[in-house]
Amino acid sequence: MRVAIVGVSGAVGQEFLRVLDERNFPMDELVLFGSARSAGKKYSYKGQELTVKELKHNDDFKGIDIALTSAGASTSKEFEKTITKYGAIMIDNSSAFRMDEDVPLVVPEVNAARCASLPRNVIANPNCTTIQLVVALQAIENLSHIKRVHVSTYQAASGAGATGMEELDLQSKQLARGEAPTVNKFQYQLAMNLIPHVDVFTDNGYTKEEMKMYNETRKIMGSDIQVSATCVRVPVMRAHSEATWVETERPISVEEAREAFRQADGVVLMDKPADKEYPMPLFLAGRDEVFVGRVRSDLSNPNGLSFWTVSDQIKKGAALNAVQIAEYMIKAGLVK
Repeated sequence: MRVAIVGVSGAVGQEFLRVLDERNFPMDELVLFGSARSAGKKYSYKGQELTVKELKHNDDFKGIDIALTSAGASTSKEFEKTITKYGAIMIDNSSAFRMDEDVPLVVPEVNAARCASLPRNVIANPNCTTIQLVVALQAIENLSHIKRVHVSTYQAASGAGATGMEELDLQSKQLARGEAPTVNKFQYQLAMNLIPHVDVFTDNGYTKEEMKMYNETRKIMGSDIQVSATCVRVPVMRAHSEATWVETERPISVEEAREAFRQADGVVLMDKPADKEYPMPLFLAGRDEVFVGRVRSDLSNPNGLSFWTVSDQIKKGAALNAVQIAEYMIKAGLVK
């Protein structure tokens, strides 16, 4: 088993290294790829020093079984055929292929079986906010079909990569010293602020991030579910939070929903409000699961249910989800 990481120097690429190590991923060789700027850098993996190769249109992917890619949509589109030419399965973390009909969009807890058909040898990793949402939604969908979802996201600086985290850290220090904060990565100062603007606005008034949640959720769950999202950037370093409201075909009691979350794959129920127990990003960054709390019946709709989720979007929302796809492929005998 030979595995490649493309874009290893980025935040998700570095998380790939950590997740593969943590899970003791079964492979014989790990090959690292990056841009011309990253080529030659060295990274340690299980006591081995690995040197980054420059990603080029050549035969470097001959003999690679699985390629975990996170180098941006334009790079993924450009190098798709180079990576898959000799049979490598490309598990891509960018937005390049998510809505292509012949590319499955996969969250293993929800639709792993879609990996069985790969016309282009490509599997798309969904957007981080979508992954977190559908893992929780699937627990409720198993009880009663979800007709409608309203979700507000509270997205950490890490959603904008390493530079986003660096800017929030810098702004916090500058404000503490009484200095004017540096604003480069985000539209406005993020420290001590909320920005209701993630990605670019589209003609319908929603951002691309919000439309990703609408389109990707429907594709992953394979249903007519209606999704309306509001995405907000918040001054949190790492791990996204989401406030979710769902309308189901039949009423779901709080007790029934809690039990469904308790039993759901990839979910941890953290819901004891009387004891001040509920998910918070400060304490859950670096964890694998989607944490669910504040489960309650909607006061305005008998078929409505509300809950709160927190998940590390670099980990489960990106690297871990891709590695879990690879693990499923191996277990199901889908990797040649």
